[in-house]
Amino acid sequence: MKFRVVIPARHGATRLPGKPLRILVGRPMIWHVYQRAVESGADQVVIATDHRSVMEAGSAFGAEVCMTSRSHRSGSDRIAEVAEKYGWADTDIVVNLQGDEPTMPSENVARVAENLAGTEGADITTLCTPVGTVEELLDPNVVKVVRDARAFALYFSRAPVPWNRDGGFSVDAGMPPGIWYRHIGLYAYRVPALRRYTQLDPCELENKESLEQLRALWHGMRIHVGDALALPGIGVDTEADLERVEQLLREEQEA
Repeated sequence: MKFRVVIPARHGATRLPGKPLRILVGRPMIWHVYQRAVESGADQVVIATDHRSVMEAGSAFGAEVCMTSRSHRSGSDRIAEVAEKYGWADTDIVVNLQGDEPTMPSENVARVAENLAGTEGADITTLCTPVGTVEELLDPNVVKVVRDARAFALYFSRAPVPWNRDGGFSVDAGMPPGIWYRHIGLYAYRVPALRRYTQLDPCELENKESLEQLRALWHGMRIHVGDALALPGIGVDTEADLERVEQLLREEQEA
């Protein structure tokens, strides 16, 4: 199975400006993300950026870099521009590996592509892992997903869904048995689905939850949610996240 990975890397993040170039164990964060993509076995890996400094950094370590518009609303829009510029075929599978995921296991990158290749009727595929603690379940920064019998997404939410009618959730009682899953923000699409998704209008659910994948569900696209092969690691949005990832990467190097 062949697939491509595009890493959208926007320089002007509000909470952490210059995020792709922040240093982790001596190298820019975008280098670490790129290595995860290469290790996945992808046939092509492209960094998609809106800033010359990111392009220069990527080129310096041998990455393929595509300059894209600064006006894009999302990483998916940036990836769609790359697919158009490169003239990728409608049958091509493209994985969106976000540029702030330096610890994303490479096996998950391959897994989400394999999931799309093997799932009939899926427009988009993504991954999930069981929620491990009540604290995680109640954390609005941890996105939860509810799946149907075939593992297609019914809904994504920052709330603890499905709700436990028989008593809610108690930190002291521990995590109850059930079907609570954490969404991992890793996506695969074929080129026509990517193109269609970027042309959809935002919806109220997406705006309320601040979750772009709800736009796809709202407009009738089908998202298959496979089981991740490894825990997702730590995404970087803040200085505190950066420190945690730095420590994790140092521990990996010393192991």
